[in-house]
Amino acid sequence: MRRPLLAAALVLLGFALGQRPGAHAETAEASPFQNLSVFARALAHIETSYVDEVDQDALVQGAIRGMTEALDPHTVYLDPEEYRILTADTQGRFAGIGVEITVRDGWLTVLAVFPGGPADQAGLEPGDKFLAIEGRDARDMRIQEAVRVMRGEPGTQVRVAIRREGREEGLDVTLTRAVIDVNPVEARLLPDGILYLQLRAFQANTTTELRAALDRALAESEGRGGLQGILLDLRNNPGGLLREAALVADEFLDEGNIVSTRGRGGRVLQGYDAHRRGTRPEWPMVVLVNGYSASAAEIVAGALQDHERALLVGTRTFGKGSVQNIIELPDGGAMKLTIARYYTPSGRSIQARGIEPEVQVEQLAPALVERARLDGEDQLREASLRGHLDEREDAEVERPRNTPREGATEDDRPPFADDHQARMAHQALRAVLSDRARAARETE
Repeated sequence: MRRPLLAAALVLLGFALGQRPGAHAETAEASPFQNLSVFARALAHIETSYVDEVDQDALVQGAIRGMTEALDPHTVYLDPEEYRILTADTQGRFAGIGVEITVRDGWLTVLAVFPGGPADQAGLEPGDKFLAIEGRDARDMRIQEAVRVMRGEPGTQVRVAIRREGREEGLDVTLTRAVIDVNPVEARLLPDGILYLQLRAFQANTTTELRAALDRALAESEGRGGLQGILLDLRNNPGGLLREAALVADEFLDEGNIVSTRGRGGRVLQGYDAHRRGTRPEWPMVVLVNGYSASAAEIVAGALQDHERALLVGTRTFGKGSVQNIIELPDGGAMKLTIARYYTPSGRSIQARGIEPEVQVEQLAPALVERARLDGEDQLREASLRGHLDEREDAEVERPRNTPREGATEDDRPPFADDHQARMAHQALRAVLSDRARAARETE
């Protein structure tokens, strides 16, 4: 008896070849049956003539995987194990090394590092490119395969080799896998009444955690003049759930579109609009973004920018502006299929373009930031840069140093002393607050 896979292939082949010649000559070019007959013939030959017995499940999975790989980088087939990993990711708990990865310029690249995880403790950074994982060349490794290899039982080890921009030699790192609990929101109320909110990912509990952080900050600031402004940090945020992104933006917008998705032919598939109910007060707001702010993070940044609700500071975002739908398959796996592009309220598609912040600020090396701080500079200036034109003349002049006062603690340092982008964003927000206060005084 012929096995079911062979029988199915022959049925497909016979059906395709059984089409009456000329019956639909004018539509033959658009008919899928000719290509289907090629697939069925190849499948039948493999099933009957391949030198070894074949794994029918592997054949079918390989065929689906091949179809998805012919489309775009985000359309993929997930076997049952890969689908289980994806589900764990959206819940914010998994066992691995604590990184989010993407493909950039053909390389598996670190998109985000989760604080406190093995990768963070080992010093991995966004932008690091994988050369090898467990001794396997990572250049042509699929993302799903890389994730599978890096995941494992807590306490076990995984070896990776990475290349970092600015270094000629690769770095070999051995990481001990651990259970990663991703806290999507970090909040810190600064002494000036500004709330620093860092969103690390858009998972199922992000909006709930954000609302709780805002409520805590309101209570904490009640006796200190109230909450003055929001500094929302979306840097190194790889994205996540579209609905969570819309809910986060809705916290700060009281009307209008947040994001729309358009499928084949520009047809609008879905739209998210802001609601007045539950909207937070119109605190002055600055949003921090960089080249590793992607997907859902770009939705939030684009919506707040288009509604002129926030000032964006940093560098151009990643540019991942497509929407994937998860389609479960009978084998326990799933297909992640790109079904649409998303558009900001003004109608911008950010696919492969990204979001440009109004204030461009590159991140600087911590050593340069520290040098400026010790020199007593409020901001980095030309004189802080090595090799500036007057450096030779100044070489023999002893410059005063900004030594800490006796009894000073780490809390006495200015906010974001080692983070140039965040420090500039904080100063921008303080400037907005000053302008508002000045305008209020003038109208009195």
